[in-house]
Amino acid sequence: MPNAFQAVINYIKSTSIEDDPKQNPHIGEAMGCWLYYTSIAEEIPAIETCLNTTTDKELLDLLTESKRLAEHQKRTLENFMINEGIPLSNTAQSKPNSDPNNIPLGVKSTNDEIANLISIKIASNIMMCSTNMTQSIRNDIGLMWARFYAEKMIFSMNLKNTMHKRGWLKIPPYFHPPGAPRP
Repeated sequence: MPNAFQAVINYIKSTSIEDDPKQNPHIGEAMGCWLYYTSIAEEIPAIETCLNTTTDKELLDLLTESKRLAEHQKRTLENFMINEGIPLSNTAQSKPNSDPNNIPLGVKSTNDEIANLISIKIASNIMMCSTNMTQSIRNDIGLMWARFYAEKMIFSMNLKNTMHKRGWLKIPPYFHPPGAPRP
């Protein structure tokens, strides 16, 4: 079975960004940038809302890391898009800090709901990165998506471990094929 990390390393070694002919991003590359930028930019206020909702220390740490990563990727992509002439989308504004204890219980999200919301956003980000990697012709764009993908994967592992430990992870029913011994 091929080692995925070794394949990426071999690809990076075999390609040189300096040798890559500088051409405009094709429409798929530009659209991938625009969609991911919009997704990340809209994710940040959602994370801020979650930060204003919970008092759980472990979840606050995960949310803070998720926001930091989203802001980093947004800045990186924004600079790239401006340099390449790709228009930026209009996005929501940041949310002000508020006291989680002042939110009525009927509208306050639970820690389980917040963790699963972030998990879904990260899964969506990972899928977008992998799609954008496969559509990239330019090496610099492909490597940017590979870096974003790796960053989100590392974060998702920490998130999943915490969700599993805290009982927040949604696990589908186990499959037992007919006739197979049951544990």
